[in-house]
Amino acid sequence: MRTPPIRLPRRGAAAGAAALLLASGTVALAQLPAGAAAGCKVDYAVNQWSGGFTASVTVTNLGDALNGWALEWDFAGDQKVTQGWNGEFTQAGKRVTVKNPSWAAPLGKGATVTPGFQATFSGTNDKPAAFKLNGVLCTGSTGPTDPPTDPPTDPPGGRVDNPYAGAKAYVNPEWSARAAAEPGGSRIADQPTGVWLDRTAAIQGVNGGMGLRAHLDKALEQGAGVVQLVVYNLPGRDCSALASNGELKADQIDDYKTRYIDPITAILKDARYARLRIVTVVEIDSLPNLVTNVKPRPTWTENCETMKANGNYQAGIAYALKQFGAIPNVYNYLDIGHHGWLGWDTNLGPSAELLAQVAKDSGSVKNVHGFITNTANYGATKEPYFGINDSVNGTSVRQSKWVDWNWYVDETGYAQGMRQRLVQAGFDPGVGVLIDTSRNGWGGADRPTGPGPKTSVDAYVDGSRIDRRIHLGNWCNQAGAGLGERPKAAPEPGIDAYVWMKPPGESDGASREIPNNEGKGFDRMCDPTYEGNPRNNHNMSGARPNMPLSGHWSSEQFQELLKNAYPALD
Repeated sequence: MRTPPIRLPRRGAAAGAAALLLASGTVALAQLPAGAAAGCKVDYAVNQWSGGFTASVTVTNLGDALNGWALEWDFAGDQKVTQGWNGEFTQAGKRVTVKNPSWAAPLGKGATVTPGFQATFSGTNDKPAAFKLNGVLCTGSTGPTDPPTDPPTDPPGGRVDNPYAGAKAYVNPEWSARAAAEPGGSRIADQPTGVWLDRTAAIQGVNGGMGLRAHLDKALEQGAGVVQLVVYNLPGRDCSALASNGELKADQIDDYKTRYIDPITAILKDARYARLRIVTVVEIDSLPNLVTNVKPRPTWTENCETMKANGNYQAGIAYALKQFGAIPNVYNYLDIGHHGWLGWDTNLGPSAELLAQVAKDSGSVKNVHGFITNTANYGATKEPYFGINDSVNGTSVRQSKWVDWNWYVDETGYAQGMRQRLVQAGFDPGVGVLIDTSRNGWGGADRPTGPGPKTSVDAYVDGSRIDRRIHLGNWCNQAGAGLGERPKAAPEPGIDAYVWMKPPGESDGASREIPNNEGKGFDRMCDPTYEGNPRNNHNMSGARPNMPLSGHWSSEQFQELLKNAYPALD
């Protein structure tokens, strides 16, 4: 079917005074001494070898004299301190605390101490993003402590071309903790993911979780330069499916504006966050539905007909773009589905025109900084073993059952092609695209290692494609998926970044009906026994069994994503 919906140094022994060997596992945090520094500076130097390193931490007190000191930081990866000197070290998870040794409690103004340690690690060994001395962030000065480290300096009063370039991306500590708690999860727990504001309550925090301000404050503490938010709460949300239906009814456009967009805007406008680049992914699963899932398309739904008629998708998105676009450090990215949704001429052009019209309705196309494809979906970033111009015995791959006359076979080609069409529709020629690579690696034993046989065009495509879904229209909790490319800025021309906008391990939808107060329905495309519909040409859904509500954690899915990661994890 042509219109399937998206869901979505050197090694040596360390020695010194007051050395403390840490046992493996979780260790209680040291008690912080009373009092706080008014300012401090930290230099962190590493000598590294395969699997281990030593670090020298030079701490200078820039404020009033202290009678007892404690330095804290969070490791970015799975580093584990095994031995320390010139201080008493403890570690709990990623958090390390080093207290003054009993014989050296005072730390005068301008005085320096040099605790050091030896540690193990796997994967990357990035420098900690921030340090605190007696609870005060060390910025290298005695002035304001926010942000704790200097993010990239943006042009006065203007936006940068690519908000990801040269910027450290925010790591959501809630997702990071869940990932780190999984076997092997520490290998990716330091990766940045999107923060989903998928209902009004998420602005303040759901069930004791972090709200928007808490995330932005934590980003400042991390020394992050860019934060990624998914703004996802339109009236009549996700009209072509049920798993991600939202809290607002089709006609609640005023509630969307006043109870949802306005409070988010007020927080983003806070001068405290002015030096953060805030990426807003505005309303996935929306505008493309008004092209592909309305009459006279055979895939039309009553809900999408309603949303096209009342205009509330367009009105809501235009309002969000206008409000966010007026904030100099906010970068709006609009959803463009994925290649298996909009890659046909009948979908591509009309979608680009609709996106341009909504941007103009917001006051200016400049309120849109870029676009995002493959959000929460599984389309391969690149198909390495076949291309759209290939043929078998004179038959184009476009005629294969898998490609089905599409003009694209992967997300990179689609992103670059759609970008050109969007520029033609009126968007800035410098506009960039994000590709969500959180679950499109398709590694593991089933990944092809070369082109398929040329006995027929279908055999060639099916043997070549790394996307192992049963059908391109399958979108829910796909079995066999793996982590894709790690988040990275500017990987290809026209591509601003690979991102993990969908946090790996979070479900697309429940495998069966589960009563809930989140407005989320049961979609048969999430049922592994479902035999399909016109949107996936009546194929099996390919979904995993025993999955929770959308956005909820699945350990089984997370482990499969680790196992099938490509590039493979160390």
